[in-house]
Amino acid sequence: MFFDLLETRRSIRQFKETPVEKEKIDRILESALRSPSSRSFNPWQFIVVDQKELLDSLCRAKPHGAGFLKSAPLAIVVCADTSASDVWVEDCSIASIFIHLAAHALGLGSCWIQIRKRDYDQTKSADSFIKDTLGIPDPFTVESIIAIGYPDEAKKGHERASLDYDKIFYNGFGSKE
Repeated sequence: MFFDLLETRRSIRQFKETPVEKEKIDRILESALRSPSSRSFNPWQFIVVDQKELLDSLCRAKPHGAGFLKSAPLAIVVCADTSASDVWVEDCSIASIFIHLAAHALGLGSCWIQIRKRDYDQTKSADSFIKDTLGIPDPFTVESIIAIGYPDEAKKGHERASLDYDKIFYNGFGSKE
């Protein structure tokens, strides 16, 4: 089952208008809370957004790569208390991947929207824009938004032949043995 998820999961950017059921949202959130965390600090926080007006606002968080959020019925904003852990980026990234895999296992599509180190415009970061929009206080930082919904596009998994096995080494960089 796990390998099937890996082999078939793709980023989905087109969603049907169908709302995601509460039971599925709960399963996704439970999966995120179960994700590994360095020293079990769990610096993450998750904000579930399903209000159309907020999704319409969040889709403008950065000039490129967030517009498709407008068509998603659901988003999970992944933030961290940056004072709780020095590896909050890694912990939130792992939790974001767990969200993706859980969504896919439930028949949903998802796509990561990178927020950390992205700009809203020339004067404001995407993080600041989202914090203002959702009332997120300091010292929290937004790492990503995961758009989720029923897919309105079909994508096949990546073929094994397309995988870049040249990037795998054994017992040292560049070594194939």
